[in-house]
Amino acid sequence: ESLVPRIRAAGAIFLGPHAPVAIGDYLAGPNHTLPTGGTARAFSGVGVETFGRWVSVVAGAPAALAPLLDPAARLADAEGLPGHAASLRARTGRGVAP
Repeated sequence: ESLVPRIRAAGAIFLGPHAPVAIGDYLAGPNHTLPTGGTARAFSGVGVETFGRWVSVVAGAPAALAPLLDPAARLADAEGLPGHAASLRARTGRGVAP
C-alpha cells in the first residue's frame, strides 16, 4: 500500500492476497481490457466512459469574461486562429485588428 502513491501509470492495482485479478475483472469494477505494453503511461483501460458521448457546457458572466478576452485573443493569434481572435476582440469593443 505504501507504494501506491508512487505508481504513475497502471491500468489497475491489486493490493494484497485478497484482491485477485479475477475479482477486478468480474466484480470490483476494473475490467479486463487494460492497457499493455507501456501504454498505461498515456491511456486508461476501456470503460463505460470510453463509449459515451460527453457534451461540455461553457457559461460565463461579463465580469468573469472581461479579463480573459485579451489573453485569449493573443493565444488565438499565436495559434494562427484569426476567427477566434476576432470573436474575442469583438467582445472587447476594440474591433478585430490586433
